[in-house]
Amino acid sequence: MTTDQLKSKIRNVPDFPIKGIMFRDITTLVKDPAAFKYVIDTLTERYRDRKIDQIIGIESRGFIFGGALAHRLGCGFIPARKPGKLPAETIEESYELEYGRTSLQLHIDSIKKGDRIVIIDDLLATGGTIRATANMVERLGGEILEIAVVVELTFLKGREKLKNYNIYSMVEYDSE
Repeated sequence: MTTDQLKSKIRNVPDFPIKGIMFRDITTLVKDPAAFKYVIDTLTERYRDRKIDQIIGIESRGFIFGGALAHRLGCGFIPARKPGKLPAETIEESYELEYGRTSLQLHIDSIKKGDRIVIIDDLLATGGTIRATANMVERLGGEILEIAVVVELTFLKGREKLKNYNIYSMVEYDSE
């Protein structure tokens, strides 16, 4: 599958969640068995020999890719969740979105010092969500090997908040 073919599986939804935002909807990608398999196969090949201890998936669409990838790699999966969703003791990090402010949490016992981590999400926009997750991983002693996203909105310059990390994106959009 080519990048253009993969991109064709992503639905564009104008003015969601607020007016002026072009939402890149991956639900149309994951409902297509061949496209979903292609994403997971590509990520599996990329990380197969990297000795990953944990995949961290960011709520909520990062769970879709992160859980499947962790299963394929035979490593653990850690959910980065919105506040109030994790039942045990957590750490929390706040961040700005392109349309608001929120925060994420991780269980404090989810990462052991030195764990080799890949953070995965469906989308890199402004970088706030991933930066918050990376901050928590580092506070807990994890080593971030790479950040992987299916879609990157390059025009929002999210990589600028993530300069110290390797970032892998499968599909890029240079404009709304």
